[in-house]
Amino acid sequence: MDVTVAIPTYNGAARLPEVFRQLQRQQQTEAITWEILVVDNNSSDCTQEVIAHFQTAMPHLRWRHESKQGAGFARRCAFRNARGKLVAFLDDDTLPAANWVSAVAQFAKTHPQAGAYGSRVHADYAVPPPPHFDRIAAFLAITERGSEPLLYRKNSRLLPPSAGLVVRKSVWRQYVPKETILTGPIEGNMLAAEDLEMLGYIQASPWEIWYNPAMEITHKIPGARLEKKYLIPFMQGIGLSRHVTRTMGTKGVKKYLLTFAYLCNDIRKILWHLCTYRSKVNTDLVAACELSLMTSSLISPFFLWRNGYLSKRRF
Repeated sequence: MDVTVAIPTYNGAARLPEVFRQLQRQQQTEAITWEILVVDNNSSDCTQEVIAHFQTAMPHLRWRHESKQGAGFARRCAFRNARGKLVAFLDDDTLPAANWVSAVAQFAKTHPQAGAYGSRVHADYAVPPPPHFDRIAAFLAITERGSEPLLYRKNSRLLPPSAGLVVRKSVWRQYVPKETILTGPIEGNMLAAEDLEMLGYIQASPWEIWYNPAMEITHKIPGARLEKKYLIPFMQGIGLSRHVTRTMGTKGVKKYLLTFAYLCNDIRKILWHLCTYRSKVNTDLVAACELSLMTSSLISPFFLWRNGYLSKRRF
């Protein structure tokens, strides 16, 4: 099997049909063996019935159940059960272009050192986003980095999102540990960046990570995800996870020094932000989101230590 298209989902019964229909329209796949694997992450809706309905017309569609809540657990389930050499992830609210599967397979052939590579992700907003939303759009997996392939530098903190991400299964098995600190947002806990933690291990390996604009997907973003009550906790979750991704690969005194340096830099950025926007942080949603990210990044090491995350695995 060449490619496994893996779709982690939680209560995605209303969203999955459109994703399945887009996958039914895939072109130039005659020379590719591929399958679709849906990982039901403990859904309480009729997700399984929707999958069963489409299986009648899509014999290469399978599903597995993952009872541990969190995108990290769902992705691990996908890797365990994938038959393909390449595991290509879609979210249940992302729609692949008609040549997406063929572009996935082609890039692996032309870039044999690519252990992971991400898609070009366009936004389909249900309602107009707030002013200056482009400053934080990347946190919603919107990835517009040009029309040419891009190699992510080894020392860069800029990495592709999990939506549209492709990983060689052999690379994941060799370099990503069985247990990681971050497991993904769940109800009542928006702690995120489990995908960046996984990619951090691949980035530290001899393999490369790329951006492939030939793989295009569209991320459908409902109006509720552009409101303050969603965005502020979402940005807090990203910030609170940052100590993990910032200090991966460092140990001992170097890790403490790096943590201290980040703390100083976070304080500097918070003061600059407050001086720049002043009272506007109460009315400017994007500025408020940025401040939430900065302040939660500042307290990240203390939050993770207090809640026991740092005892799971030592870096």
